[in-house]
Amino acid sequence: MTIPTSTDRSTGEPATDTAPHTGSTVASAADEQPISLTTTGGIDRASHHRLDEAWLAAAWSHPSTRVFVVSGGQALIEDKEDGTTELVMMPSFDAPFTEAHRYFLGIDEEGVRYFALQKDSLPGRMDDIARPAGLREAGPLLCDRDSELMVHAIGLENWQRTHRFCSRCGERTVIAAAGHIRRCPACGAEHYPRTDPAVIMLVTDDQDRALLGRQVHWPEGRFSTLAGFVEPGESIEAAVRREVAEEAGVAVGPVSYVASQPWPFPSSLMLGFMARATSPRIKVDGDEIEEARWFSRDDLRAAIETGEVLPPAGISIAARLVERWYGQPLPKPRRHD
Repeated sequence: MTIPTSTDRSTGEPATDTAPHTGSTVASAADEQPISLTTTGGIDRASHHRLDEAWLAAAWSHPSTRVFVVSGGQALIEDKEDGTTELVMMPSFDAPFTEAHRYFLGIDEEGVRYFALQKDSLPGRMDDIARPAGLREAGPLLCDRDSELMVHAIGLENWQRTHRFCSRCGERTVIAAAGHIRRCPACGAEHYPRTDPAVIMLVTDDQDRALLGRQVHWPEGRFSTLAGFVEPGESIEAAVRREVAEEAGVAVGPVSYVASQPWPFPSSLMLGFMARATSPRIKVDGDEIEEARWFSRDDLRAAIETGEVLPPAGISIAARLVERWYGQPLPKPRRHD
């Protein structure tokens, strides 16, 4: 089951029952690179305040409180003269009016409270400097604080838009806990934001080659790691082995956890792994994966530089997994005059 890359649903401690990865011995500078959307921005979510209506009201009216608007997975960002990019925020008294769709996101180290407002459209700006952007564009540009806030807000917004009715009785639910619960007034059920666990893995063989695949709907030449959703009653290690077998026909042995990444497109948590194949034999399913290939480091470098292969890029954890194996940031495609 491949993680889709469109916005309808996409693509710590080691797991206790995973075997150590015995693949690449290359000292990887890529291991030091942070994974987008995962670094802490110093925001305390302060979840103990979410049910305290008096505290929330006081926090909203405080002059230092900052607010931004989310709509359809986007927020306004602004490129500053110093080369940085920031979320467009405003004091609460300047914010568009909404009470039901006001989400408390947390408090920073300076005591500033942050809220997001869900609206049907983003507000206009008189200066025309700000522009709307989704996480794929804004994530790599924003500071850790702003990207952390935006991930949280967009995840809540999508859940709120798509889970308005009770799954028990069908009654329309109401927002509670500053946007983090929906309650059913008819049957009393409480519903919480959904997070779908998904595995994403870089598989290597006994020659330390990397397995990359191409989904059927991707542009020609686009290759990335394999990925898929965890099924009910399934461990994440079993999900890694099942997904690789289903999509590429490759049997996997040892599996080791690397890192996770929230992926709110709309509601996944990507769990990244390195895995070792027990056989190099490939047999793609043809439905989700159209092509899969083993790449040595030299093979991949040459294919990228000539433009034959478009590697994973952007904010996805897939790029970090490939670079972890490659040993350094991936090369840029060669320009052709």
